[in-house]
Amino acid sequence: MSHVTIGFKAWPQDVEWATLEATWAAAGELDVFESAWGNDHVTDPNLARGGSSLEALTMIAALAHHVPGRWVGHTVLSNTFRHPAVLAKAATLLDLATGGRFILGLGAGWHEDEHAAYGIPLPPIGERLSRLESAVRVIRALHSPAAATDAGVTLDDPFYPLRAAVNLPAPLTRGGPPIWLGGQKPRGLRMAAALADGWPLPALPPPDVAYLVERRTAILREMEAIGRDPTGFEFAAQVWTGENAAERVAARERARGFVAAGITHVILGLPGRLGPDGLRAVAREVAEPLREALG
Repeated sequence: MSHVTIGFKAWPQDVEWATLEATWAAAGELDVFESAWGNDHVTDPNLARGGSSLEALTMIAALAHHVPGRWVGHTVLSNTFRHPAVLAKAATLLDLATGGRFILGLGAGWHEDEHAAYGIPLPPIGERLSRLESAVRVIRALHSPAAATDAGVTLDDPFYPLRAAVNLPAPLTRGGPPIWLGGQKPRGLRMAAALADGWPLPALPPPDVAYLVERRTAILREMEAIGRDPTGFEFAAQVWTGENAAERVAARERARGFVAAGITHVILGLPGRLGPDGLRAVAREVAEPLREALG
């Protein structure tokens, strides 16, 4: 079995900044965690409307120094929140700041109430997926070597056209950080197969192994159809670890089931408000036994 990466995702909703920062600092002392993750909401997605939520890109930028040498990323950023050219610039900086250990997770956007509250357009799903596909092409173009030349890159895109656009300084990672796409329906899965470097299971509602197997199979089938080698493509499972010992034991068993079904990354989610002690409990009761079982 190839190496399976184990990471954590302390949800940045309903948590004070000092608590979340202390949690990431604790993660830096826990060798079992090889990656650290956030999500992207401007409100709390667990509520009908409103609620406390820390902004995703600035959060990762402010916390990454606590976990040097680990992968950091989001599952996933909402394409509706940021112009992809600006996101490409932000991803470049995070790639530089992490020594090439940033993963750009990106999705079409979905939470209707937070879009409505802030006047952020949320087009119909078909257009959102078309915009997501365009965004990936724009980001790839701006992370290409051509964007680091005086001539820049030009892209005739229906949503985000580029005209001699330059991205300097260039990313440390040639071609830019890996992009994971979070689509779950057939078109999104085809897009991931064609354009992405990885695909994460959603965090909510908690999926089961059958859900993973069905979608993983669909992605691999599409790769075969378009003649793409699946070697190196990443499959991630987000596993909610709950708030008590019984829920953590159940999470450990769910994670083992996902690994057996072919995932390459386990992302262990917990409420950020549980703080460093909560993360240490996840490490002790979920991550470390899982690591020992996987070898």
